This record gives sequence, structure tokens and C-alpha cells, in this order.
Amino acid sequence: MEDNPEKPVVYIVSDSVGETAEFVVKAVASQFDSAQVEMRRVPFVEERSQIQAVFKEADCHNAIIAYTLVVPKLRRVMAEEAEKHTAQTADILGSLMGAFSRVTRKDPYSEPGRVRQMDEAYFRRIAAVEFAVKHDDGKDPRGLLRADVVLIGISRTSKTPLSMYLAHQGVMVANLPLVPEIEPPDELFQVSSHRIIGLIINHDQLRQIRKGRLEALGLDENANYVAVERIDQELLYARRLMKKIGCTVFDMSNKAVEEAAKRIIQIIKGGEMI
Repeated sequence: MEDNPEKPVVYIVSDSVGETAEFVVKAVASQFDSAQVEMRRVPFVEERSQIQAVFKEADCHNAIIAYTLVVPKLRRVMAEEAEKHTAQTADILGSLMGAFSRVTRKDPYSEPGRVRQMDEAYFRRIAAVEFAVKHDDGKDPRGLLRADVVLIGISRTSKTPLSMYLAHQGVMVANLPLVPEIEPPDELFQVSSHRIIGLIINHDQLRQIRKGRLEALGLDENANYVAVERIDQELLYARRLMKKIGCTVFDMSNKAVEEAAKRIIQIIKGGEMI
């Protein structure tokens, strides 16, 4: 293969950031000595004039125009301009989108930046899970002020399972156990009551859950933890504190975590009270 005296210029044209096209171009260029290729990214293309300007500049070079355009109008403009100019063009997404359309029998969304949006949602979920773990069971009360939702309740009212489920939906959750003998941290009273969800549960169901917990741990089933009087005391304390705060109270009796989480997300999104 003969060397071309002019370094090739690859214009990376996108109606989004252009990261996908640049990655593909670099992968291909590595097979031809990428040090001898100049890359120029042209992101956020929205108008015909921008595409025309790229072709006009490309005509002055030994050029390739690689593009990831998902807006149909812009794809048509690119095809029209390619007919008038000498630059080589490479439609990075076109053939694959066509294949997807034929197999799924659906049209593409044609929305620039969907991959980036999906990535952002993924990383938010990861951050939310890390946040929930860090602020589980009252660890680091400062997290109460940064949480989207604060779950409060006595032991075995599904605070942790609900926190983790919500976190996987991208919700930043902190949870705090309520114990009559321990004053809640000051941060709890600095959080808007609209962001606090109080969790309660039926007395008999709670007692059975706690008995099962003790049995699983090999502990005495007659411990104060499952005593009728103790559970009554804790439930009364929790209800009084929740009333004082003025937060939404959610009864977890016979409720699946998924059901409770769905309701809480509705509240977050709509500012609605249960």
C-alpha cells in the first residue's frame, strides 16, 4: 500500500456528543496506524448548514466523514450532500438501525443521546445503592439531609429491604431505626416531612417476624425483643414520633416490598401523600 502524502482527516459528525462515532473511528484507525490520522469531532449537529460546512471543509482535505446521526432529517441531508462532494462517508449507525428495525418490526426512537441517558440512569442507580448501604440503619445521620427519601420505623418493618429496592430504581434512600430509649438525631427534624416515610406494621405480624428472626439467629425466643409489652411500647413510640414529624405513614402489614416501593415512588414524583 502506498503512503498518502496528506494525513487523512476524519470528521466525526453527530447529533449528540459523538463519543460512539469517535470510539469506532479510533478502533478502525488503529488498524491503519492511527498516529497518521487526524480526527475532528463535530458534535450536536442540528442544521443542514452545519453538515454543509463540514463537507465544504472536507473538500480541502483527504477526508472521511464518519457520522452517527439518528434524526431522519439530518440523515437525509447527509446523504444528499454526500452525492455532491468527494469526501468518503461512513454511516456508523445506519445499517445496524435498519437491521434492528427489521428484526424488532419497530421504528427507532430517533432521539440523540439516548445511550448517554441510559448510562446516566445506570450510574445513578449505582450511586443510589452505594448511598443506601452507607446510610442504612442510621449510619451517618448527615445522609438524612441529602436523601431523596428517609425511611423511619422500629426494627423489622422492612426498612433495609425497601431502601435497597428503591435504590435500584435510582432513589437515594437513608433509613433510621426508631428505639424508645434513643433520641433520634437532630438531622431528622431538619428534613422536610414530605421526604420522610414512617413504616409501621401490625402487632401480631411484627411479633411473628421477630420470633422468626431470633430463631434464625439461634437466640432465645422469649427475649424482650418479642415481648407483647415491648412491641406495644415501640409501636406507640413510633406512631407518636411520626405524628410529631408530620410525615406520611405507610402500613407494611401484609405488604410486599415491591408494592410499597411503587407507592413511595408515586409520592416522590407527584408530591402526593398516601
